[in-house]
Amino acid sequence: MKLLRISFVLSSCAASALVADGENTGKALETPAWPEEPPANWLTYHLAHPGPGNAFPGDPNCVFDYKGRYHLHYIYRNRTGFVFAHVSSDDLVRWKWHPTVLAPPTTGHGMFSGTGFYTKDGRPTVIYHGQGSGRNWIQHPLDDQFDSWSKPVPVLPKTADGKDPKMRHWDPDCWLNGETYYALSGGQNPQLMKSTDLKNWIYLGDVLHKDYPADLGVPKGEDISCSNMFKIGDKWMLLCISHSLGCRYYLGDFKDEKYLPESHAMMSFGNNMFFAPESMLTRDGRRVMWAWLLKVPAAPTGLQCLPRELELPEDGVLRIRPLRELSKLRYDEKNWRDLSIKDGAEHALNDLEGDALELEITIAAPVPAEAGLHLLGDDDARDEMSIVAGGKRNTLTVGPTKPPFALKEGEDLTLRVFIDKNLVEVFANDRQAAAFAHKHIRKKPNIRLFAKGGDVVVKSIKAWKMKTIYQMP
Repeated sequence: MKLLRISFVLSSCAASALVADGENTGKALETPAWPEEPPANWLTYHLAHPGPGNAFPGDPNCVFDYKGRYHLHYIYRNRTGFVFAHVSSDDLVRWKWHPTVLAPPTTGHGMFSGTGFYTKDGRPTVIYHGQGSGRNWIQHPLDDQFDSWSKPVPVLPKTADGKDPKMRHWDPDCWLNGETYYALSGGQNPQLMKSTDLKNWIYLGDVLHKDYPADLGVPKGEDISCSNMFKIGDKWMLLCISHSLGCRYYLGDFKDEKYLPESHAMMSFGNNMFFAPESMLTRDGRRVMWAWLLKVPAAPTGLQCLPRELELPEDGVLRIRPLRELSKLRYDEKNWRDLSIKDGAEHALNDLEGDALELEITIAAPVPAEAGLHLLGDDDARDEMSIVAGGKRNTLTVGPTKPPFALKEGEDLTLRVFIDKNLVEVFANDRQAAAFAHKHIRKKPNIRLFAKGGDVVVKSIKAWKMKTIYQMP
């Protein structure tokens, strides 16, 4: 859970619920709702908190694919304190808000970061940190709509000899490995515990293995918050944030009831914009993740990144792709093929209009020293941003962010570019992704493709306007 120093805008109505026999069986008065006439600068196809209250932090939490519907929670603050908003969807694209039930009046504490998992009998269950309680807690829904919840149960680990380990309780994650539940309590040097029944917990000490590699590029004591541990390919991924570094992940092995990372990489690059990751496994076996996007001017709070599909094939290189269901939002397709751009020249896509777009651009190998596109400048190409890759560059430039990325010998460059008002998300060859919020919103994107250090052949460009996820035509 990330809590920065900021003043909050509080809602005018409070969540309330009926509690009987220790269970939340009642109704909540507060249901977030998208305004009938949202401000013109609000985003079109990114999920964001519409109000009331302020989603800061806006961590995504506790995501499930359950009985034909997807459920996602995120943190916001209303008059009762920190609560979990609840949205559901049948396609991971268009979302419906439910009553805000997971709130202090029904839980007895505020809602800070956590994750969702399934019990041995397939029941969806959440684990989270109870703000102000000094404890992590477990709950499960009592109905298929996730509108009614059990009484929260504290996670109270004991040492093997029955003593209180005096451990830190923070940003928990829980997963089922075989017949054993493991739960991680985050922060620096996160702690691990296990249970067979989610009631009795045995403290296991540090989660990180004593053989933690010295050359991993990040120290063993680095902050591991908003953690999410899961199996991907033949590795275990520990997805998390550091409050100083942003979103990041380890790949490694979970053995001897310890986690031994083999590699480490970032998902946030220099500006901590990409924060608080959360993932789930879909019914068709895809690992899908979200993250909270910060520092997007004029956007509503609690902004979530586009859902990303993660895959780890046999080559051991993580694949990062935009959610395939986003294609449902496409309309008014435009195509260009076999464009030649000379070294130092540009090609403008003058007839491309709109401020909610997706582009797919494929540049033929060999890609020269630099190739890419300028966008979101004015009609005189002022105040624009650039997306650059190619040649012997070892980075993908998206505005000021420069995540590592290099083309293989003889490899085409394929860029998936999502423009939503002033927010730009870019995916390169399914191996890297980055986001940047430009300072300007343009009715025309003013896209110009360019080549530097050699000629370029653009095999194809596909562009689509994107429908809103809030008011579908």
